[in-house]
Amino acid sequence: MRRRFVLGAFSATLAWVVPGISSAATSVTPNNTVFADTLEHDYRILVGGLPGGRTDRWAHAISLGLQTILSPNTALRIETAGGRDGVTGANRLQTLVTADGHTGALLPGAAAIAYLTGDPRVHFRPGEWIPILAGINPGVIVVRGGIARLARPNPLRLAAAAPESPDLAAILAFERLGVPIAPIFGLRDVSAVARAFRLGEADAVLLAGEDIPADLASLQAADGSAICTLGSPDQAGGTKRDQHFPALPTVEELALSRNVATLPAPLERAYQAVLAASRLDFVLILPRLTPAVSVALWRQAALGATGQSALQSAAAASAISLTVESAGLALSPIAAPPDALLALRQFLFTRFGWRPN
Repeated sequence: MRRRFVLGAFSATLAWVVPGISSAATSVTPNNTVFADTLEHDYRILVGGLPGGRTDRWAHAISLGLQTILSPNTALRIETAGGRDGVTGANRLQTLVTADGHTGALLPGAAAIAYLTGDPRVHFRPGEWIPILAGINPGVIVVRGGIARLARPNPLRLAAAAPESPDLAAILAFERLGVPIAPIFGLRDVSAVARAFRLGEADAVLLAGEDIPADLASLQAADGSAICTLGSPDQAGGTKRDQHFPALPTVEELALSRNVATLPAPLERAYQAVLAASRLDFVLILPRLTPAVSVALWRQAALGATGQSALQSAAAASAISLTVESAGLALSPIAAPPDALLALRQFLFTRFGWRPN
């Protein structure tokens, strides 16, 4: 599978279109905007990820729009922290960042998965995050042979990185569908997953992250069929069909058509939390206790950034939905109650012998 680095192209395009990013002509600025005073403090985005990685590239692309309002006279600083799962960056925001409104963090959904599965490295609580902007991916589940394959009794071989990865959404989705699976763990990048599928070593894949359309086309050439998506959050706190794949049902719709009973209540809540975390390609957040005026300013800046055509094009090319208004809805299920967290960890231990290190 090829990867299209659309975000690098975005940065180059924006710089070419209008020299001097702070020019009002380069952005869509909300009405009644109050511009930030940057004389005393710089603004920065703390990135939970590797330099040059996917989350870092999104941070640089988004910052070009944010700084028009947040930091018109000074470049908005980008700082990376830790590995690509974002745990180190999330810990740093929770424990070391002063909530003065000058520092936000851009984190991948994998950080929330680590929290839900009880990773001992985690020293943060997503329920305390203040969401500003979310990038939501549809999470397409692809099966060799399509929906008809679900009726066969032998387990589906699901390509997955690990139980504590975003692939956990697919593991629980098949549990929700009443379909037995035999996960193949250790496939940690998209090329390894594609190779396993092409060679017939895997029967099912969860496609998430950037460049889903191209990845799906590659698997379709190997007899793969998209059967459903993880959907996107609706205004009632549930799940609706993803706008990029409106013909595909959500997992819940597919389960209903198969007359499958819901999961036990605590595990169902855990499933919804994992679903929300796996749908997050990234989330821009502020630490708890950030002043309300600063929160409003960041949201104004985020609305301006997402209104830029170049950023919209980059998101559309990757099948990622950018939202400020629904960022809270996208994040809220992750703050699962203790009984849901316990049910999830018991499920992982019972099925796969997995427990936090």
